[in-house]
Amino acid sequence: QVQLVESGGGLVQTGGSLRLSCVASGLTFSANNMGWFRQASGKEREFVARISWSGTTMYADSVKGRFTISRDNPKNTVYLQMNNLEPEDTAVYYCNTIGLRAALGPWGQGTQVTVSS
Repeated sequence: QVQLVESGGGLVQTGGSLRLSCVASGLTFSANNMGWFRQASGKEREFVARISWSGTTMYADSVKGRFTISRDNPKNTVYLQMNNLEPEDTAVYYCNTIGLRAALGPWGQGTQVTVSS
């Protein structure tokens, strides 16, 4: 079955950077569109970024220009480079296979990102 393991989260000050990683197994990674999502405490999980199997990217307006999604197919890994972080970016971040903006598969454990002001 599909397994997703996120890592790279942590505590960072406003304006700092983090790079998240997600290793996927149990699927043909190179054939799947992949996405990042986040869920802040008390809020619904929301779309953050998407990268198609061919490398086309899409971002939520709130992160455009600050976050970059990328993938390494031989490593079955999708990344999220997050720059100029803001307290509003504090959330648990998850990766998943993705349609247009909706997740398609089971969720992993996520990785916590906390941005202090």
